[in-house]
Amino acid sequence: MEFFVISLLNGISYGLLLFLLSSGLTLIFSMMGVLNFAHASFYMLGAYFAYAIASKIGFWPALVLAPLLIVVVGALVERFGLRTVHKYGHVAELLFTFGLAYLIEEAVKLVWGQSAVPYRIPAELDGPLFQVFSSVFPKYRAFMMLVSVLMLVTMYLVLTRTRIGLVIQAALTHPQMVEALGHNVQRVFMLVFAGGAALAGVAGVIGGNAFVTSPSMAASVGTIVFVVAVVGGMGSLAGAFIASLLIGLLQTFAVTVDASLADLFSAIGLHVTSATPLSSVWKLTVSQMAPVLPYLLMVIMMIVRPRGLMGTREG
Repeated sequence: MEFFVISLLNGISYGLLLFLLSSGLTLIFSMMGVLNFAHASFYMLGAYFAYAIASKIGFWPALVLAPLLIVVVGALVERFGLRTVHKYGHVAELLFTFGLAYLIEEAVKLVWGQSAVPYRIPAELDGPLFQVFSSVFPKYRAFMMLVSVLMLVTMYLVLTRTRIGLVIQAALTHPQMVEALGHNVQRVFMLVFAGGAALAGVAGVIGGNAFVTSPSMAASVGTIVFVVAVVGGMGSLAGAFIASLLIGLLQTFAVTVDASLADLFSAIGLHVTSATPLSSVWKLTVSQMAPVLPYLLMVIMMIVRPRGLMGTREG
């Protein structure tokens, strides 16, 4: 019971962080058709901006100011980068965002160095929130879950209950009609891209100190974000939410399981020895396979349901 409860909470908290990160990518793709390879770089910038601000005036101002800085960066990237290359097609957009990811990484190394920076959890959120038998659940994990849920609710309300949200949804399917009604569709696109980047920035602010803030952090989460988007369905926020929780729980539970296929075979009377073909593969434990499982899930999803769990748009 103790193992299940703690692993469940850790899996949900990690899954919600993945959704906060992947929701921006999904929103941008569903609105603009742009698969942003630099999306994880905004996650990294959020963490570094928060570190720089927190070291001067504290974590709580950084929680607000760092995402706002990412909004500015995202708006500038869309206005003077993506909008310029958009006329050359999706390949040009992909190449632009791919190159942008490398530029941001090198800029981070120039400013903050190549080593991890000491971006720490604030003292008031450090420590256990409650205890389940001999295991504790940290306050900061609960805070991460709270921020992720609040951002999810905010995003839902903005998209479904506000005028700008209705314009965004209309521009998604009928951009020419929206423009004919007097709305600046290009400005809407810039707002969506900046907002999507800001979501990644928020994930960086709350995730950078929970994990590690270093120049390699974008690369470490970049691939898993695309796995979430593909499994959930490109362009589907609901699908991204389900896939994020699924992958978060899958990886969290998997790292604690030491069983292997060899153990399963032994239980049914088939013993794996060194002479058995592929014996080293059968002896791999689930915990050793944990980093690969999300990608295996993606491959299976591409075979069984190429459009993802709730995909509504072709890539």
